[in-house]
Amino acid sequence: MKYKNFWIVLGLFLIVTGVTALALQLVGAQWVFLQFLEKPGRLFSFVAKILMVMAGFVVLALANTDWERERRESEMP
Repeated sequence: MKYKNFWIVLGLFLIVTGVTALALQLVGAQWVFLQFLEKPGRLFSFVAKILMVMAGFVVLALANTDWERERRESEMP
């Protein structure tokens, strides 16, 4: 993968931001840069933060996958 470090940092950023945003939501606080998520409602905000964390894990998993090894293993009889 050409930009592996970028994707790893992006995935970690999404995970850390999502988890801390969920923790802050429990106590009634919020990140300033995520305030736009509160406009449609609290349920939408909660679901968006959960999706943010899940997307972070998916990005991390894809960034750490060795695609060449996967191709070699799938071609073996």
